[in-house]
Parts: sequence; structure tokens; C-alpha cells
Amino acid sequence: MARVAVVGAGLGALAAAARLAALGHAVTVLEQAPQVGGKLGWYARDGHGFDTGPSLVTLPRLYRDLFAATGGPLEDAVDLVRLDPAVAYRFADGTRLSVPGDAAAVPAALDVALGAGSGAQWSALMARAEAMWRITEQPFLRSPLAGAATLARLAGSGSDVATVAPWRTLRGLGTAYLRDPRLRTLLDRYATYSGSDPRRAPAVLATVPHVEQAFGSWYVRGGLRRLAEAVAQRAVERGAVVRTGTAVEQVLVEGGRAAGVRLAGGEVLRADVVVSGADAAALYADLLPASRPTRRVRRDLARSTPSLSGFVLLLALRGRTPGLAHHTVLFPDDYDAEFDAVFGVGRHRGAPRPVADPTVYVSAPDDPATRPDDDSESWFVLVNAPRHDPAGGVDWTAPGLADRYAQQVLDVLARRGLDVRDRVRWCVVRTPADLERDTRSVGGSIYGTSSNGARAAFLRPGNASPVPGLFLVGGSSHPGGGLPLVALSAEIVAGLVGPA
Repeated sequence: MARVAVVGAGLGALAAAARLAALGHAVTVLEQAPQVGGKLGWYARDGHGFDTGPSLVTLPRLYRDLFAATGGPLEDAVDLVRLDPAVAYRFADGTRLSVPGDAAAVPAALDVALGAGSGAQWSALMARAEAMWRITEQPFLRSPLAGAATLARLAGSGSDVATVAPWRTLRGLGTAYLRDPRLRTLLDRYATYSGSDPRRAPAVLATVPHVEQAFGSWYVRGGLRRLAEAVAQRAVERGAVVRTGTAVEQVLVEGGRAAGVRLAGGEVLRADVVVSGADAAALYADLLPASRPTRRVRRDLARSTPSLSGFVLLLALRGRTPGLAHHTVLFPDDYDAEFDAVFGVGRHRGAPRPVADPTVYVSAPDDPATRPDDDSESWFVLVNAPRHDPAGGVDWTAPGLADRYAQQVLDVLARRGLDVRDRVRWCVVRTPADLERDTRSVGGSIYGTSSNGARAAFLRPGNASPVPGLFLVGGSSHPGGGLPLVALSAEIVAGLVGPA
């Protein structure tokens, strides 16, 4: 039996804790916040409730695997509801597209909304994406990152390499398959699932819409925070100790290997294994002493492009919006201008800034747990935003900036047909600076590093650190961010540590 200290209680860290406890280890989870969940947060006030992070579950079988491995079925712990429609899109030209929750119905819906032939184009792309998924799932997503060995696993054959096309961007793949610019915009959006720019992100991100449509989009009744709470409970049932309100100040290294952690206030918790669910950049910069073994990881992080962040409005609304989907996306006329602004490239080279005319994402669950009564709604509104970077980008704490930009987002919503300005009971604004403060993610980057560039996946920190006994889990480490990938991250770490 090893003593395991888990830094953080995000979903990836909790999943690792549950798996390691089920394997017989003595696990202690240490979370700075007063509650578990990390970015999978919840905000409640006056009967209104909001998921403040992810709003849907894809690939639920990964969580079924987690719960089966730690003591019982997922469905005994949370109430999963399949969404249909999965998402409603509104394009700048006024076109509306409601994407069915059943993958077989998607092509016909595209034909109706975008014109004959659209469904066939999308289906051809999804067939390519399915092949990409089959090629990459086991050797990359389910296996530790191992440099040249990982590349060798991925390059099983010349045809596999041609299918994955590591030299091609997501935008380039869309241009090859999709003639309708609205379809290409739809595909571009999936780059943001990893906090990336579709013009630089790899084509293999086409697997994201494939997974979403093939395996469904799911909601957890009561809010997705219920999933984090259920995983934490499963970890406790297997013997783990979860300590909230407990900040880790340093990962201790003795004799060249991880030896435990020092907590804020000076308490030392000895451990044979440390699993860090903290943001990888924060771990290597702030929690871990600089050393020769970690030099390469620090260099790779410095060469990576941080992921985008988000600017959020939590809107407590009077009344109901007829026909509103669970998820609605409102596209701008110029999507490229958004990525230029967020990443400080193109027309905004070197100067990231808030997006003037952003894509707006609205999550409005029809769930009594999120509203005080049936004549109210609770909207989580998100727009892509540059990370908090007072020295070289946007200072989201600048006086008046958050309030001005919140009003701008409400005005954009109104222009695109969702005017709720006279229905707002109250509005809570959450900026990238708030996300950085609450989750210790550097700059509020949602996914750690982005997938911008063909080598980005290999610059992301691996699950086994260069320091023996120290492992990384969660969205800022391999294989990446999002609920499915952090579950895989936890599975990889549990395999690396092994049974007691």
C-alpha cells in the first residue's frame, strides 16, 4: 500500500483518487476550495443555480468504466439525460440549425437547414473522423505519452498516417470536405473544445464532433456538479480522505523523488506518490522546485500556446424563452476575427483583446434544480476570451472592463435574437482573472495549453513527470482537457501507479 497525496479535487484528480483507493492505496485529496469539482463548478443564489464549467457529458462509457472499476454502476450515482436536440446553432445570415441527438438523424437535419447535399458532405467528414478515432484512441488517448514511442504507435501504417494527416489543420480538413461555409464554421467551433484556433489546430480534432454525435450529448440532472460529487463520494467509499479548504504550497522532493506535500500553514503530509491535478504550468512554476530533470518540461510549456479562456455571464432571468434548446450557439459574421483577437494573431498580432463581435454560447437547462420557479430561467453565457495577462495581453481586473464587456455581450445576444436585457433579475460576471484566482489555472486558460500546432499534443506534459513518484492528471496534462479526456488521464495514472 502506498501513501498517495492528490493535489486538487477537479474531476480528473477525483477520478484518479477513486481508482487508486480502489486499488488499495491510502489516498488523501487536498483541495484549496471549500468544495470539490475544480472547473466543474456550481453557483447558486436566490433559487437560481448554474453549472459554471462543462455543461454536457460526452463518451459516458468512460465514466461507466470508472464507476464499474470503483464499486458500482454510474447510473446508481447520477441521473444521465440524453439531449435532443444536442445543440441549436444560429448563423450570421439568419440560418438556424438544430442538431439532433441521434447521429443517424443529423444528415437530414443538415439538408433541411443548409440545403441538399450538406448532410452527405458532413457524413463523409464524420466517416473520416471515425477512422481517425479508431487509429488514435488506444495508442494515444489511452496510453501514456512516451515521445518517439508514442509516434511509433500512432504510425502503425502509412495509411493510418494519411488518415490522421498530422500535417493538416482542422480548417484545412473542413475546406477539403465541406463546401458550405456554414458547415465549415460548425467544424471550426470544435477547435474551441481544446481552447484552440482551428487554423492551427490539427485535423484530428474532427474526432470531437464524431464522438459527440456517435455517443451522444448528455446532461446530469441537478447539474454536472453532481458528477464530481458522485466521484468524490466513490473515492471516500473506497477509503480516500478528501480535505477541502486545504491549499498545497509545495510538492516535496527528497533524494530525487516526490516525498509528499507542504500545505499552506506549514503542515507536511508525507507520501510515497503525489498525483497533481493542479494546472501543469502552475505545478512546474510554483509548486515544484526547479531541477535539471524538469528543465525539458518547463521549456516545452514555455514553447506552447496557452489555451483560450472564457468570459462568463450567469443570468438570473424572469420568464421563459419558448423553444430554447439546452445549448444554443450564436455565430458572428467573421469567425476569424474572434481567433485573431483571442490569440493576438493576424490583424491583432501581439495584442490579444476581448472579441468585439464574439460567438455566444448559451446553456439553459430545463431543470427545476436550476431555477426558483417555473417562470424563471438560469442562463450560463460564455464567450471565448484571451487569458488574463496584465503584462502582455488583457488585464481583466482593469476598472470597468468586466462591466462594459458584460453589457456588450448582452447587446450581441439582443442583436442575434435573444434579447433578455429587460428580464435580468441579476447578473454575475466571471472573467479569466476570476477563473485564475478560483482554480489556479495560469491566466484562466481553461485547458492549460492549446492544441495549436502539429506538435502541440507532444508538448503537453505527460502523466509521469521527470520526478519519480510524481504524476499529473487532468486537463492540462496528457491527453488533454474536457470531461472524457480527464477520465482517460485518471485511468492512465492509475495504471502507471499500479495496485497496492
